[in-house]
Amino acid sequence: MQTANLKVFHIGKTLSSIASILHIHSIRPFIGTNVLSATTCRAATHKINSFQTKCNSSVRYYSTMPPTQRTRGPYQNVCLGGTFDRMHDGHFLLLREGCRLCEGTLTVGVTDISMLQNKILCELIEPVGVRIENVQKFLRETKPTMEPDVVPISDPLGPAGWNPALEAIVVSTETKRGADLINETRKKKGLNELAVHIVDLVAEPCPSPSEEPKVSSSNVRQRLLGTLLRPVQPKPDLRAHPYVLGLTGGIASGKSAVARRLQGQGAAVVDCDKLGHKAYEPGTTAHGQVVDTFGQDVLAEDGTINRRVLGPKVFADKAKLQALNNIVWPEIARLAEEEIATHAAAGKSVVVLDAAVLLEAGWEEFCHEIWVSVIPRKEAIKRIVDRNQLPEEEAARRIDSQMSNQERVDRANVVISTLWEPDVTQKQVEKAWTLLQDRIQQRAEKGSSQL
Repeated sequence: MQTANLKVFHIGKTLSSIASILHIHSIRPFIGTNVLSATTCRAATHKINSFQTKCNSSVRYYSTMPPTQRTRGPYQNVCLGGTFDRMHDGHFLLLREGCRLCEGTLTVGVTDISMLQNKILCELIEPVGVRIENVQKFLRETKPTMEPDVVPISDPLGPAGWNPALEAIVVSTETKRGADLINETRKKKGLNELAVHIVDLVAEPCPSPSEEPKVSSSNVRQRLLGTLLRPVQPKPDLRAHPYVLGLTGGIASGKSAVARRLQGQGAAVVDCDKLGHKAYEPGTTAHGQVVDTFGQDVLAEDGTINRRVLGPKVFADKAKLQALNNIVWPEIARLAEEEIATHAAAGKSVVVLDAAVLLEAGWEEFCHEIWVSVIPRKEAIKRIVDRNQLPEEEAARRIDSQMSNQERVDRANVVISTLWEPDVTQKQVEKAWTLLQDRIQQRAEKGSSQL
């Protein structure tokens, strides 16, 4: 197999200084609108060119090809692939190398969401159309004379696995094994092997303990946690005081832990799970309706509803779950409104409406903002098994009976994740709270100026 490695060094500096030379990280706040501007593309191209010029004497190439076949390019047809989510320095260097090698068509495969479910915070990955457009813009700015072919891919090989016109592939150090697999596949199909050009990873200058040591999209997504992902939409019919945060998340997502941390920052909390218990206490209308609907066996010895008996009945049957929701949701909403009013009278400026079914029940109408707590599915299953002593199959059924993380995130203003150590969650909450206070202050100033 033909392999050519590009090694980049900078005299007197470590590799971690590359990112500080480039200075082109951009954490763009709104999901779905993160298309790179022409200015950003030009800045990235200029700084990468400047960087390569500075280190030109320290750049070296080497190849395992026989001397008579050795080549650094250029080639007519080159390919590369990746996620290209929230494009960063590593992406820019990879694409820049593709541009340097290619004189004809540069094929870029952009991974579709179907292949990204195991990525950290996959719910925050930009839509594939946005990622494709960002790559196209960067390539046009970098090498206008080249013909780019940027396509979505839903398998690990993409066009590299079947396109006979391709001559070379550009990969990073961590994706070299993918290039090996591609060449094995091409060999089986009777296609030419691709010359492989490997670009070293760019080190993250100052990663936090929860971040990767390399510059990566997952690091950028982590830094979005606690920030405003979508603008807050005005709700003229919603009273201005108190400011209500609707906090939701899937089972075992750490939502209630986030609520407690917000309480520590000064917010009042309305716990809708507890109100759910109260909604069908003995003697209430909802209590009788639950017994009539699901049978006498859901009653505990003291006459209360035994949730350990009721749970398996409703989680295994969506129709029964909806029947239970129709009984208790209206009563929970009424009780929640009463508690919010009580906190307002007590002078609380921020109230958190902590509700697992906030969006399903339509309770976002009570809230100024929607905050969502997320963790990966595998971690949620593990937590449920450990906490509830349930088999994995039952834990998975409970998760599947609820709205997905992606559906929640798509409607969220702010996202928090409890995946990492508690101090990481705390920092997210503190950041989110500080930014929230700024928004509330700006809202108050805007209201005063309109009087």
